Order: sequence, then structure tokens, then C-alpha cells
Amino acid sequence: MNTIIKNERFQLIAIAMATAIGAQFKINPFSGDFFRIGLGVSIFLCFLLFMRHLPYLTIGLMSGLFSMVFQAGEWMIATNSFSVMESIQNNLAAGIYYVVFALGMSGFQKRINEYHPLVLGAIVSAIDFASNVTELFVRGMILDTHAFHLNEWFQLIAIAIVRSYFVIGLYSSISISQMRFLHAEQQKRMEQMINIGAGLYGEVFYLRKSMETIESITVNSFNLSRKLKEENLGGYSGQVLEVAQQIHEVKKDSQRILAGLLELYDSEIVVDLSLSEILDFVVKGNQKYSEMLSKKMVIEVEADVNFFTPHYIPILTVLNNLVSNAVEAIEKSGMIRVEAAEKENEILFVVTDSGIGISEKDKKIIFEPGFTTKFNIEGIAATGIGLSHVRDIVHSFGGGIEVESSMKAGGTRFFIRLPITALQKGGEANVDIFRYRG
Repeated sequence: MNTIIKNERFQLIAIAMATAIGAQFKINPFSGDFFRIGLGVSIFLCFLLFMRHLPYLTIGLMSGLFSMVFQAGEWMIATNSFSVMESIQNNLAAGIYYVVFALGMSGFQKRINEYHPLVLGAIVSAIDFASNVTELFVRGMILDTHAFHLNEWFQLIAIAIVRSYFVIGLYSSISISQMRFLHAEQQKRMEQMINIGAGLYGEVFYLRKSMETIESITVNSFNLSRKLKEENLGGYSGQVLEVAQQIHEVKKDSQRILAGLLELYDSEIVVDLSLSEILDFVVKGNQKYSEMLSKKMVIEVEADVNFFTPHYIPILTVLNNLVSNAVEAIEKSGMIRVEAAEKENEILFVVTDSGIGISEKDKKIIFEPGFTTKFNIEGIAATGIGLSHVRDIVHSFGGGIEVESSMKAGGTRFFIRLPITALQKGGEANVDIFRYRG
């Protein structure tokens, strides 16, 4: 708490000092010496706009005090007079200006961002003009100066308008730059979260399918144990029963892992993304992936349809896997094209690449569970969700997937058909992993 208080005091002193120093730099836009525009007012207004967490009235009092002291010192040097009372009388009105200005701004301190810049500029101009009038009134009472003519009042209004709109324009420009930067950061985080979600979707889909297999193995093992026991093969029966129990423990562990993964999704929150946004994520993510693999890749997108869907994670999972497979199938450089079109109440996605192609033998089994052509240097197969699970995700929406490829001509083309009704809001997939609870 003491650190915060000290920091606030330092900020207040710094603002007051900067305002007082800036006030020493003046220009005379009109003839005569009545109206001199000091830089201090513009600096003071900038600080009020950007540091709204500080008390405005305190800023005004301290800035007014510092400004009065600085101008009093300047007056003493200029007049070669060292009368403290006389210097205060000549410069008190300048300090009061900042107090009145801060008081006027404090009336809408918490609502500055709610106003359009043009409206805000008009309000600040009125406050500036009122502060100038107050300064002139106090100066006239203390020094008995003459009243101003009509043209001088117009000059005062013009100064207030020009000065206020200049600072508001600067403030708006900086605020817009900050908003763009924050938007870019939020967009980056959103892309990361959606890509993570797509990866988790595939892994959860894979895990659920594995659990169904584990469940089937467990049931078969118990049945085999019962048959062995009926045939008086108790020793083997016990061993099989023990294996079945161990598999059942594996299933329970898998259920706990699945439940934890599913907690990352909130089925109560429905967020829709447009198809154009989904395709944009696919391109950006795989462009970075190709760069990571030191490959020069041109990824093109052509979409004749656009719509919003809450099922963006499954679509992104399918397209991401197909495009990343294409990136891996291309040796050093090449082209990948993703197309989307509406045909007969279906959305048709076509993913084409200029890779080495798929052999006729492999084309028959690429959608089979466990199929992969990717091995690391140690001969260990890749751990991606595989085309079998891509196919299962597509089938869960009542769609279909086909492939065309040739080793001779090179290149591969995947066709994915998804019913429009299943992708629209309210559409349901046959396998809804988000509602699975084991």
C-alpha cells in the first residue's frame, strides 16, 4: 500500500512538473500580448486523458501550484522585482486555470471513453473556454485589467477549440493504436486456443474410440474366462480373468483422463465461427507448420459459401489434419488448395495437394485404423489421429470422405461432404464427444 501511495505521489509531482515546464513555452497566434498559448495546457490535458486513475482535482491543484511558482519566478527575473506578494498576485490566476479545468474534467472522468471524439472535443473546448474566462476574471479582480472586446472573446473560443481538438485527436490516435495492438494479441491467443481445441478434439475422439475397443476386449475376456472355467481349465480361466481385470483398470484410468479432457469444453457456452474464419485458421496454422519444416508452401483457399457454425472444432480438426498431411507429403515446395462450396444441401470441401501421391495399394487401406506412412528416425509410428478418425468424425455428422490420387501424375485430392443441417446451429452429430461422460 505504501508503495502504491508513493508511486501515485511521484506521478502527481511528475505531471505538475511537466505541466509547469511546458507552460513556459508559449506562442502568440494573434496580435498583442493578451493571448499566449502555452504548451502546458496541452500536456496537462494529455495527462488527464491517459491517467484517469489519479484524482483530477489533486492534479489540478498541484499543477496550478507548480505553474504559479514557475511563472512567479519568471516574472521576478523579467521585472527584476523580488516581491513575493506581487509575483503571486500577477500569477495566481494562471494557477486557478488548472484547478477549474481539472474540476470540469472530473465531472465525467469515469465516462471519457463513452464519448465520441467529436463530442469529447466539444466538451473539453467548453471546459477550456470556461477555465480561461475564470482566469481572466480573477486576473481582472486582482490586477484591475480592462474588459475584453468581442473579437478577443472569439479568439479565446478559437484557441480553446483548436487546442482541445488537437489533443483529443492525438489521444484518439494513440488509443486506436493500442486497441489494434490488443486486438492482434487477442486474435493470436484465440488462434492458439482454437488450435489447441482442435487437437484436443481429435485426441478425445481417438480416446473414446479406444475406450469402446477396451470395453469390447474386457467383455470378451470375461466370456472367455467363463468358458475356460466350464471346460475345467481353471488355471487358464484365472489368468484370463486377471487380464480382464487389468484391462478394466486401464478403462477406468482412461475414463478419468477423458473426463478431465472434457472439462476443458463447456457445453453451456455456444460460440459460433464463420467458415471463412475456420479456413483462415487452417491456412495460418499450416503455413507456420510448413515454415517449421523448412518447406516453401503456397496454401490457397477458394470458398463459394460462408456460414456460422458452433461445430467449428470438428471442421477445423478434419481440415487441419488433411492439410497438415499434405504439407508432410510435399518434399520441399508445392501447392495446397482448399475449396468449399454448397452442393445439394451439403457442404463440399476439397483439399488438393501437389505431393507425391498415394499408391493404389495404400488407397484401399488409408482409412483403416492404425494405418500410417509416417515414422521417425527410430522407426516409431506417428501419433496423429490418423485418417481413420478423420473419417469417423466426418461420419459422425452424416457425411462422407473420398480420395483421388496417382503416384504417376502426383498429387492427392480429398473430398469431404457434410450435411448443411448438421453444421448449422442446432444441428447434432451422431457422436457428440462434448456430452460424453463415460
